[in-house]
Amino acid sequence: MIGGLVVTTRGSAQTKEPADYVNPFIGASTNIDKAGAIHGLGKTFPGAETPFGMVQVSPNTITGGDNGSGYSYEHTSIEGFAFTQLSGVGWYGDLGNFLVMPTTGPLRTCAGRLTGPGAPEYQPGLQPEGYRSGYDKTSESASAGYYAVLLTKYNVRAEATAAPHSGMLRFTFESGGPSRIQVDLARRVGGTSTLQYVRVVDDHAIEGWMRCTPEGGGWGNGDGHASYTVYFHAEFSKPLKDFGVWSADIPDGWSRKREDVQSNRYQQRVAAAAILKGVHEQQGRHLGFFTEFATTPGEQVLMKTGISFVSMDNARLNLSSEIADWDFDRVRSAARDLWNAALGKIAVTGGSEEDRAIFYTALYHTLIDPRNISDVDGSYPGGDGQVHKSADFTKHTVFSGWDVFRSQMPLQMLINPKVVDDLLSSLIELAEHSGKQYFERWELLNAYTGCMIGNPAVVVLNDAYAKGIRHYDIDKAYRYAVNTCERFGNGSRGWTYICDPDDHSGTSYGSSPFSISNTLENAYSEWCLSRLATTLGRGADAAKYAARSQSYRNVWDDSVHWFRPRNADGSWEAWPSEGRLKQFYGTVESNPLQQGWFVPHDVPGMVQLMGGREKVIADLQALFDQTPENMLWNDYYNHANEPVHHAPFLFNRLGAPWLTQKWTRAVCARAYHDDVEGLVGNEDVGQMSAWYILAATGLHPVCPGDTRYEITSPVFSSVTLHLDPAYASGRTFTVIAHDNSAGNVYIQRALLNGKPYPYCHIDHAQVVAGGTLELFMGSKPNEKWGIN
Repeated sequence: MIGGLVVTTRGSAQTKEPADYVNPFIGASTNIDKAGAIHGLGKTFPGAETPFGMVQVSPNTITGGDNGSGYSYEHTSIEGFAFTQLSGVGWYGDLGNFLVMPTTGPLRTCAGRLTGPGAPEYQPGLQPEGYRSGYDKTSESASAGYYAVLLTKYNVRAEATAAPHSGMLRFTFESGGPSRIQVDLARRVGGTSTLQYVRVVDDHAIEGWMRCTPEGGGWGNGDGHASYTVYFHAEFSKPLKDFGVWSADIPDGWSRKREDVQSNRYQQRVAAAAILKGVHEQQGRHLGFFTEFATTPGEQVLMKTGISFVSMDNARLNLSSEIADWDFDRVRSAARDLWNAALGKIAVTGGSEEDRAIFYTALYHTLIDPRNISDVDGSYPGGDGQVHKSADFTKHTVFSGWDVFRSQMPLQMLINPKVVDDLLSSLIELAEHSGKQYFERWELLNAYTGCMIGNPAVVVLNDAYAKGIRHYDIDKAYRYAVNTCERFGNGSRGWTYICDPDDHSGTSYGSSPFSISNTLENAYSEWCLSRLATTLGRGADAAKYAARSQSYRNVWDDSVHWFRPRNADGSWEAWPSEGRLKQFYGTVESNPLQQGWFVPHDVPGMVQLMGGREKVIADLQALFDQTPENMLWNDYYNHANEPVHHAPFLFNRLGAPWLTQKWTRAVCARAYHDDVEGLVGNEDVGQMSAWYILAATGLHPVCPGDTRYEITSPVFSSVTLHLDPAYASGRTFTVIAHDNSAGNVYIQRALLNGKPYPYCHIDHAQVVAGGTLELFMGSKPNEKWGIN
């Protein structure tokens, strides 16, 4: 156990609440060496937030590169505490705005150079000493809604907590003396904000904004097109008497992206920033604010901040609505209560203490995104650059579509269907307000980032509609879904060579010749569109897209007996010496062996191409048998990335459900742990953790958009889903696994609501009707159960 998991007892001495099991340090590393791949590990952050909240108050150790969360556990110093963070992403990252640091001694205006394990190689003259501080690793602790650490350079204990739209920091200046709180307004993960404004409101408050554009790097080092403004209203518990602004002179012609911001000349400019004492208002290209005061040894100084993506007025409103006083412990307790309510939607019994820590931390990670960016009055930023207000839905953002359609969205459809409803309304309004009239595959703060491939919003729309989640404009949604598949589908050619011939922006895989991945993913989304068309009574469209869903066959080559990339003229790309194990051979973040299993909408057709059931079972078995024990990045079953996440459940579809039971339990045991390296790959905005939640529950889809869940071996003796009465006729659905253990992983027989149940699958309608699925476990496979 790492990171000081906070455990409190309420009621009996042995009683724990769900929040007690959360260990925010699970996955909080980007360590390439331990991952064995450049993609790193979980990339989560350990700071304080609330479920789907706008604000995340977290320590930052690094910016940019593949360190999208702003933090990595192995780093030995902290540059400050930001109020916005992303979870589980790479590609330079973004957010990390409004960076606050308590300091003593001379005022430093740059953060200083990262040192210790994982730091870039030292370059002489890179930058002088900055405000960054080492920290006492043994003092670092985190729990749901809380983070604390001792900054050794200043002997200051820093504590953080959060409300949905605001956050609070408590600094204990252990040594006393002249002290300071400083705010780096230019700071942004993956680059810098390009323009900032700050003004002193009164003797306790400041407010302002930070504008973040692609010219300042951020998501994809600018290629992700992220453009947003963070507004803030901050208040201090000690009066503003000795304060000021620092302003670095950044010439007009200088690039502002990550490599430029970290360069010698840029950092020297920041270190030499003009110190403007007593200034009440300032706008500039690289600003910071500081307030200095005397402290007695052990004195606590607090700061609270409201955040908005709409206006300074709304940032002030958000703060006053949530944190009206200076009671840090009350805010922390309220955050914990919100987490207990959110985590309590799933109750588990049985399993080990480690299993429960893994489970509830995984659930915690699935409840960060898609986050709310509507203010307390319902205002939100639109895709047209204007402010909108809605009483009908809450605007959500950070839709990592290619990742989350597989497990994260199906999980939320079970436990948080209103969030899915609101997300779809948000994507529909973005398509309308932006004027694009198609769905983005990876949306970030209204940006059409172009990241990854496929048409995942079409998948989520079809899946939600099929499951009765329908509180949005379905006519607009359907029109935009058609536009999306026409723009990015396989089209009349019947396979994809370039994902979007009109988009040569070079964003992450958006216009790259990954023929296998694009063709298979597009065929699936076109199947989803055909299903939605059928449900809506649009027969011609249903037939059209059902036919297009078969285009996966067009990249199958009998001569090599596998999927193979095709060129624009229809010719095959040369077959490599590595065969289907060659990474990025027509495939995105995978090889053909891994991507080739992705025909979820037509498993019988896939099996026919591959040579029949027995051959396919043997080939799929080999995929798992050759996977390394630690399940880190590899050429076989690579759980560290999404393309294979459905593969263990294919055995159910092949009439060998005991193998699904065997391998899902193996993945749960080997790929998830209660430690910093507890995730074998990027968390990917909830997907990695959602896979575990569903698999550990015993229910997981192969094909979102089809309402069928595959039944597998649960990790726990019982798992109870508390259903939303606005979307479900039942109150709870419980999976009970009798005689479950690490040795008894095979289902012998099953009962559904007390009656024999011979199937290895169950429909969404049966789940939301409520009831109990009982599984009777044993140590040996029962090859007769579940093959109907």
